[in-house]
Order: sequence, then structure tokens, then C-alpha cells
Amino acid sequence: MNSSLDFETCWRAVVARDARFDGRFFTGVTSTGIYCRPVCPARTPRRENVTFHPSAAAAEAGGFRACLRCRPETAPDFAGWRGVEAPRGGAWRGSSNTVSRALALIEGGALDGGDVDALAARLGVGERQLRRLFRQHLGAAPVSVAQTRRVLLAKQLIHETGLSMAEIALASGFGSVRRFNETFQGLYGRPPSALRRRRTGEAGGTIRLGLSYRAPYDWPAMLASLAARSAMPETVSGDAWTRMLAPQVDGARGRISVRPDAGASERLTAEVEIDALCALPGVLARTRRVLDLAADPVAIARDLSTDPVLAEAVAAHPGRRPPGEWSDAGDDPPSDRLTTDDPMLRARAERWRPWRAYGALYWTLAKETLNAQAA
Repeated sequence: MNSSLDFETCWRAVVARDARFDGRFFTGVTSTGIYCRPVCPARTPRRENVTFHPSAAAAEAGGFRACLRCRPETAPDFAGWRGVEAPRGGAWRGSSNTVSRALALIEGGALDGGDVDALAARLGVGERQLRRLFRQHLGAAPVSVAQTRRVLLAKQLIHETGLSMAEIALASGFGSVRRFNETFQGLYGRPPSALRRRRTGEAGGTIRLGLSYRAPYDWPAMLASLAARSAMPETVSGDAWTRMLAPQVDGARGRISVRPDAGASERLTAEVEIDALCALPGVLARTRRVLDLAADPVAIARDLSTDPVLAEAVAAHPGRRPPGEWSDAGDDPPSDRLTTDDPMLRARAERWRPWRAYGALYWTLAKETLNAQAA
């Protein structure tokens, strides 16, 4: 078990199937060789047969394979490895920030055609230091994290789309169908086609995938923010946000539209039309960033509510999130960015770290409330 995880806390979450911990850790069951989400509906395993892992990559590196029932690839934060939970205080600007930046690059395919040395160079750290940070925060090496990303995206495509196995291999970042088949055979003891329970037709070449998030999520407010900046290639219509894809930015032509999933809570539905399947992982990564799907609203509300000016706005507007940028090369995490030059606000915002962007959003809401009361 990773030393950063408290066994008793994790065990209580598993027994209670506590959704607040979904994606935060994964349970390896030594008697079956399977790892699960804390909310898995299967019978609770015996206490002595469980180990806890901070990421899906760590569980797979430990020899466990993903549960076919609770499907770890559908957990919030894309199986829990995409975002590192920010430590409170100034430490956010340290090692976990480097890991978060590395994960964003990996999700965009940095290790599909490159190596760890090149990734470390892009981050301005040594290769050995990067490996150490990944072990510390995720319990797995960068290469293992990248493989888990490919496997879990492929697994989601197998379950949720009608793409052929060759198309799935390409769309999930595998270099060849042979490598794709060998990886699944090694992990699951069966070819990837054996995981498909039914074939879902793809009308007009559209790929439909679920995007999970942590509740609450104020989707109407997010759409309003996106509409306020809306200009091609982004548009908002009804309850949907759409982005047109361009080869010079996305490596493909097409479009992605996202709207709430009518049949499931804490989940959006993405519809993707794309002429180069190999570009799909990057498109999904950028979509999650724009829609801020990795946010932890409970932690954000907990920390920002300690500021008396923000507390009322946080309680009145749960789940507000600032939209992200489609192309993002910033060194600071989006959650901690400020766009204001107001020195007084910047000074106050230091207490909001690592959620300064959310603090600024709630600051605006608090000021609107105070102005309305004064009027």
C-alpha cells in the first residue's frame, strides 16, 4: 500500500461505497487479482485481502487488472491518475505541480512517441527526479502511467463505442494492433475483443463517450461562461458546447460536442467526429481542461469557505468552475491562476491557494451580492 494512503480511511470508504472517494484511490483485491473503485457494487472483499493504491497505474504496476464491473476507466479524473490532489499552502508550486504538468503532457500523448528523458527536459527537471516524483505521488513510473492511460481509454472505447479493434488501438495511442493485443492479453488473459459485450452502432461516424466529474457541477453556469467568450471555433447552443477541430492545433479535422448525460448523473456525453483517430486522446484531454472536469468541488468549497468574504458565495453557488483554455502551455495549474493586476486582490488571494482561480470567481459573485444589497 502507498504510504500516503491511510488504510482505515480507505477501508471505511470501501465498506460504505463512499462516492466522495471515487477516483482518489483504487482497491486491489489479492484473492482475485482485480482492482476496483471504492464504489464498486460487487461484494465487499475481506479486509485482509485488500491493498490500496493512489492511482490506477499503481494498481496495474502491482499486478492487478481492472474490474469489468465498476470499470475504473469511468471514475472521475479519468481513473484517478490525471490530477494530483493539490496540497494546501505554498507547496502547490513545488513537486506536485511538476507531476500535474507531466500528467497533462502524458494525457496529450507525450510518451506515445517520446521517452521519459524528453518529457523531463520539457518540464525542466532531471529524468531521475521525475521518476522519483511519480513514485511519490502516483506510486508508478511515468511509462506505467502512460500505458494505463492507453489501456483505460481503449477499454472505455471497447465498452462504449462500435469502433473496430484496429480503430481502438489507433484511437487510444497504441503504436500497433499487435502491441494493443499483446498488452490486453497480458493484463486480462484474453484478447481485447473478448471484453466487448455488445456492439454499439456509430451513426455517421460519431464516437460517443462518457466524461465523468465530481459533483456538484453547475453546468448552466459553465455554459454561460463559455457562451460569453463564444466565437468560432467554439459555440454554445442549448445545453451543449461544441468545438471545431483544426489540424494545426488538434492534428485532425472534425468537431466535439458535450452535453449532460440524460441517463447518468455526474457524467457528460461527448460526441466526437474526427478524421484522424490518433488525435482523439489529445482532443479529450483538452476538452476535460476546458470544462474543468478534474475539479474537486468539495475540497475547493472547504478551503475557500474559510475566507469570510467568500463563504456565503461558495454556499450559494455550489459547483461553479472557471472554464479552461483549449491550448494551454502555462506553467501554473489553471486552478491557481489569477488574471487580475489588482494588488489588493492578489494579496488576499494568497490565502486561497491552490484555488486562486476559483477564489477569484467567487470573489466576483460575492461583490455582485454586496452591490445588489447596497442598491
